[in-house]
Parts: sequence; structure tokens; C-alpha cells
Amino acid sequence: MQDMRKTKAQLAEELARLREGEARDAALALEHERVLRALRERVKELNCLYAISRLAQNRELPMEEVLRQVAELVCASWQFPESACARIRMSTPQGEHDIRTGNYRRTRGAACQKSPVSIQGERIGEIEVCYLDPRPPSDEGPFLREERNLLDAVADKLGRLAQTARTEAHMLVLSRELIKAQETERLRIATELHDHLAQDLATLKMDLGGLLDPPGPDAESLPRQLASLADRLSAAITAIRDLAYDLLPPGLEDLGLVRTMSRYCADFATRTGIAVDFYADGMDGLRLGFETQIHIYRMVQESLTNIRKHAHATQVTVRMVHSHPSVIVRVEDNGQGVDLEKRQEEFREARRMGLWGMRERARLLGGLMSLRSRPGRGMLVHIEIPVENRNNVGEIQDSHH
Repeated sequence: MQDMRKTKAQLAEELARLREGEARDAALALEHERVLRALRERVKELNCLYAISRLAQNRELPMEEVLRQVAELVCASWQFPESACARIRMSTPQGEHDIRTGNYRRTRGAACQKSPVSIQGERIGEIEVCYLDPRPPSDEGPFLREERNLLDAVADKLGRLAQTARTEAHMLVLSRELIKAQETERLRIATELHDHLAQDLATLKMDLGGLLDPPGPDAESLPRQLASLADRLSAAITAIRDLAYDLLPPGLEDLGLVRTMSRYCADFATRTGIAVDFYADGMDGLRLGFETQIHIYRMVQESLTNIRKHAHATQVTVRMVHSHPSVIVRVEDNGQGVDLEKRQEEFREARRMGLWGMRERARLLGGLMSLRSRPGRGMLVHIEIPVENRNNVGEIQDSHH
């Protein structure tokens, strides 16, 4: 009897162990199912981000189509895709976009989550995902914490996509302006060579031929005619030198920016009669790459050209100062000035008076260019270019007054 009771006790203990094992197996199965479900969700998320990256690489797709496919991908990646709908609103160089999935609608009490789309802190739109039907509560309403992370990641990718589109649009404008500038410069050079130098030299040839043809000039007028020919030939040589000077400033690589700029300001004053006070400070020992030097030189050159053409000025001051970590250039005239507020749009577009090219040169160097002017009070061009005092390609500059 005791053995039978002992056996029953053992059986009960074994049964308890079996039940514990079944409970553990059931818990493991549930955990396994939870892990598999989570993995499936993560795979959907990764597939979504990968597909969006592939879309972004396809330059042939219009922005509207890219956003439409992104909206569909997002819905398919959520926990309950059959009930999900999406909307993307964005501003890009291609226009204002408002993309909705075919089933999108806002219903009373609908659960939605949003994420802003931004470019360098500038908000340009948002992406929104909603569930059309009630769903069980989770981390953020019915949405998983991972879905919030995914939505933010998609918004970040959309921002990068818009940034790329903006950059490409800007590059297209730059390319067009570069071609336009090249053609304008070629036209100017061709006009200078054909309408001025070629005609002047042709006239000189004819006059020289007249001196050589019999009976030739009389002895009394010969010195005067030769002096006139020499003056005109000297003027032609000066014109050729000025043209070459405009194309590439001589001595920039050998003399450095400060000395070359000083020489140009002196030549400008001689040619135009406009007094130029040039001063550089803090440039001793500063090494600037050739690209930086030529851009700064061209900006000052363009500023002086604008003054000659538009300002009706009699005096200009040009200051070039190294104030760590930047080189600051100021070109100020005493001319007629302009009302910048009234002509704000014109100067914002910066197509007039070469301002666009100057701003682009400053931007390419990571710097800024600004204008300050009032009617009757002249104009100030302020240029600030970040530089590093390091041994890069360039020449050591000398301060010069």
C-alpha cells in the first residue's frame, strides 16, 4: 500500500514536471513567435529604407512619382498595412507636392502619426501615416516604437532627397550662368579684338604704307607722322596688355594676392581717374591657395568695374584684412549709392552688375558677400572668406599700403 502511494506521488510529481515543461514550451513558442513577428517587422522596415534609397538613385523618375512610391512603401511596412494610409506634403525645386495613397482619408478618431521633413533645420513638409480602423494600443497609440523610428528615418531620407534635388537645381542654374558668362566674355574679347584692335592695327598698316609709297612724306612732316604712328601703336599695345590683364592677372602666383591687388588698384586709378586707397593688414605669413586668391581678386575687380560703370564715384577705399579665422575684404565708394530696400528683389536675384558671380565666388569659398548702401551715400561691398593658416598651395602674402 505504501509502495502504491509512493508511486502515485511520483506520478503526480512527474505530471507536474510535464505540465511545467509544457508551460515552458508554450512560453518559448510564444517568445519564438514574438521574435519572428518582430524580425518580420524589422525586415519590412529595412526593405522600406532600402527601396527608398534605390528610388532616390533613379534620376529619371520625377519627384511626384518618387513620393508616390515612398507613400506606398511606408504603408506596406507598417504593422497593419491593410489599414494603413499615408500622405506626403513637400516643397521641392520641382514644385509643391501633396501625395496621398489611394485609400487616404482623415476620419474622426483616426490614429495618425507625423514626422517633419527638413533641410538643415528648414522645415519643407511632413509625412503622415494613419490607420483607418481601430487597432490595439501600443507604444504610440496603435503604433509601435519602431514605427516611429522608421517614420523619422523615412522623413530624414525625404529631406536628403529634397536637398539633392535642390543642389542639382542650383548646379543647373550655375551651369547655365557659367555658360552665359563664358559666352559673354568671349563676345567681349572678340569685340575688343575685332572692333578696336584689328581696326586700329589695320589703320596703322595703311598709314605706314602711305609713308613708304612714293613720293613719301616730306622731311618736315615725317617726324610728326612717325610720332603719331608710335602713339597709336603704343595705345594698341596697352589695349592688348589690358585685355591679357583681365584674363589672368600677371604676377598673382609670383607676387601673391596683396601685391597684385595693390598693382591693379593703382592701374585702375590711372585708367579711370577714380582715386583708390588700398590697404592690407594681417596678411603677413598667410598662405592662400591659388583658387582662393583668384576668387578674391575677381571679386575686388568686379566691385571696381561696377563702381566705374554705375557709381559715379570719385574715391574708393579697398581694405583686405586677415582677422582669424577669415579674410575680410571691404570695397567702399563715395558714389550715388542705391536704395537697397526698394530694389531688394533685384539685389536678391543678384543678376545685375555681376553681383551674382561675386556671391557665387564667395559661396564657393564657404564665405559670404553683403551690400550696404543708401542713395547719395555710396556703396559698401563686404566679403568674408574663411581661411586656415596652413601650408597649402599658395604664396606667402605681404602687407602693402
